[in-house]
Amino acid sequence: MLIFCRPFDINLNSPNKGLLSDSMTDVPVDTAVAAQAPAVQGLTEAEEEELRAELAKVEEEIVTLRQVLAAKERHCGELRRKLGLSALEGLKQNLSRGWHDVQVSSAYVKTSEKLGEWNEKVTQSDLYKKTQETLSQAGQKTSAALSTMSSAISRKLGDMRARPFSHSFSSASIRHSISMPAMR
Repeated sequence: MLIFCRPFDINLNSPNKGLLSDSMTDVPVDTAVAAQAPAVQGLTEAEEEELRAELAKVEEEIVTLRQVLAAKERHCGELRRKLGLSALEGLKQNLSRGWHDVQVSSAYVKTSEKLGEWNEKVTQSDLYKKTQETLSQAGQKTSAALSTMSSAISRKLGDMRARPFSHSFSSASIRHSISMPAMR
């Protein structure tokens, strides 16, 4: 059986109870192997027994803490349900809090400042100004050309509406087609 054991003090009277230090890491402990492994050199049999008893006690405390944590999580879920808070609401709050934490982080602030400096340098450069001016002129010319083309199309459509029929469908040609029998 492989379990993970966190080395921490479980003094419930401590002002730091429930807080783990940042330097702590999970340490895998295989209890079956530990029970069969030979004692570390330099340990007496009494010391080894004492360490095994302490290990058993810590493992038992871990199980108890997991049970307490599970009970607290259930209670928290019940309270959220009674308050009408959904899991989605909690997720939104966590994301909002996380985004706020990112925005106030030194890395984000430094990056934003650096990007602001680069933006300032780029927008003040002669090449940027010339490119912006050229694109602005091209946009104005394109707009004028589209406006002229739109006016020409509107004028042509107006001319077509003003004519009664086109030449191929004039009333005389229609009368002639009706009066002449079809040639086969």
